[in-house]
Amino acid sequence: MKIFTPVRLIVAGLALFAIVLALVVFPSSDYIFLPDRAHPVAPLVTVKGGKDPTQGGVYFVDVVVRKATLLERLFGGLHEGADLYPPQAVDPPGVDERQRHALDLQDMRRSQQIAAAVALRAAGKKVVLRDIGARIAFVQQGLPAFGKLEPGDVVVAIDGRPLHTLQDVFKRMSAHRVGDVVAFTVRRGSGTKIVKMKTVGVGTGAARRPVVGVSLEPALDIHLPFPVRIDAGNVGGPSAGVAFALEVMEELGQDVVHGHKVAATGEINPDGTIGPIGGIKQKTIGARQAHVDAFLVPAGENAREARKHAAGLRIIPVKTFPQALRALATLPQSG
Repeated sequence: MKIFTPVRLIVAGLALFAIVLALVVFPSSDYIFLPDRAHPVAPLVTVKGGKDPTQGGVYFVDVVVRKATLLERLFGGLHEGADLYPPQAVDPPGVDERQRHALDLQDMRRSQQIAAAVALRAAGKKVVLRDIGARIAFVQQGLPAFGKLEPGDVVVAIDGRPLHTLQDVFKRMSAHRVGDVVAFTVRRGSGTKIVKMKTVGVGTGAARRPVVGVSLEPALDIHLPFPVRIDAGNVGGPSAGVAFALEVMEELGQDVVHGHKVAATGEINPDGTIGPIGGIKQKTIGARQAHVDAFLVPAGENAREARKHAAGLRIIPVKTFPQALRALATLPQSG
């Protein structure tokens, strides 16, 4: 009696092929973060009257983020520098993958505007930067604003009283008690709407205060003395701000990299401070793969994590844009 007939072997082989194909092709629910080789910034930045550096250059780093295949999920990534994350660690509550990417592109555009403003100010140019409200960065699940306000909304008034700064928001909210109904006027896209919510309390004792459950950042109106265009395509997020600011200065004729290939990451704020970013492991590997001479990273935990994966790459921790310029000025002249 033959157990393994040709037909059975073919069927078994097809079944095995189907299983392997499914593992390779079909996505899991988890996300995979992968390194991406650092990219030169010069082709993305256009400054009126500016010119690209002739030696060295500024590089930005990003992270490839996609759904992991079933095979990658089973075997821990299968790629150098890969990390796996559950959906709740990547997508904000109530936000799907498409919405998150749209928010990332908003953050990128905002980062580009701020980077240009910071760079031109550092170069001694006149920049007008005006607060026009409070931009919602995050909405906390389970609190009153969840499902009513969205990341990217700009709060322009509370209880009908216009506001311009984050401090204005705190003043308006401090006039309320826990349980009061508060009315937020928000600008969403080209429209404006009023959203009413009942506040809840956080903290204890004298520190207890009313909240609706949003994290805020300044909404800005920026006017530059001449056009600066930055086009990063479909890359999202705010972490390329430092790299963009350095490249703008290079194109203004200020040799900030001194002939070196310098990668940079960090969210740049209007006051020139540099904030932490995610994916530093993958970004460090991406900088190494581009064979840059140095990698500017936000000081603190980002710098400590970058050093773990540097493998000889020079890591330069920085807290502010002026500090970044001073650190690069200490590098020996290349060539």
